Amino acid sequence: MGRRRGLGPGFTKDGDGGDDDGGRRAAWRLPVARSAIPPPLPANGTVHDRTWLPELRATLCCTAGLLVVMLLVDLANGTLTPWRAGCWVAVALVLFAVLFPPRVTAGDGWLRSRGLVRGHRVETDRLVVVRRTDGMAPRLVLRDARGGRVELDPKVLSANPVLWHRLDQGVRRSRERGLLRCGAATLQVLADRIDQDGARAVFEASGLE
Repeated sequence: MGRRRGLGPGFTKDGDGGDDDGGRRAAWRLPVARSAIPPPLPANGTVHDRTWLPELRATLCCTAGLLVVMLLVDLANGTLTPWRAGCWVAVALVLFAVLFPPRVTAGDGWLRSRGLVRGHRVETDRLVVVRRTDGMAPRLVLRDARGGRVELDPKVLSANPVLWHRLDQGVRRSRERGLLRCGAATLQVLADRIDQDGARAVFEASGLE
């Protein structure tokens, strides 16, 4: 009697089939690549950027700190007046508006990015264009069939696997409908990066790295 060996890591057994000698054969295949962290979806179907609040707090601390420094410098030099204080407050408010992080939310078939004043929304299951703009601040540009347009930082999706999962669901539907004809390479690069970041997070949490 021969000993049956257990399945090695990274392999699954599809089944057994008979051959001419009446023996049994095991069919082996490599596993399909999957996301490192299967994202659990909330009951209400709406997901939010979990890094938004920390970034908002950092923006508030930065602008408040700059305002305090400018006021203290004027106070130390004896040049602080109501007019100058108002100017420094205006400068701090402009800086806050520039640094304000857009809040990204997504649901079944849609994604929205809301800034300080207004927001933008696209239907992810009707996307026609997906492209990436490089530069000092890389952006992922999404455009749907109804003219909706959203720009977001790809790092938001990397830091939020559930947001990425929502977007990926919509992209698949857009492809099935024949709407999305460009952007496959951009999305694949982003998906690979998200999987790598997720795998690295798992290794770090388990102490394997």
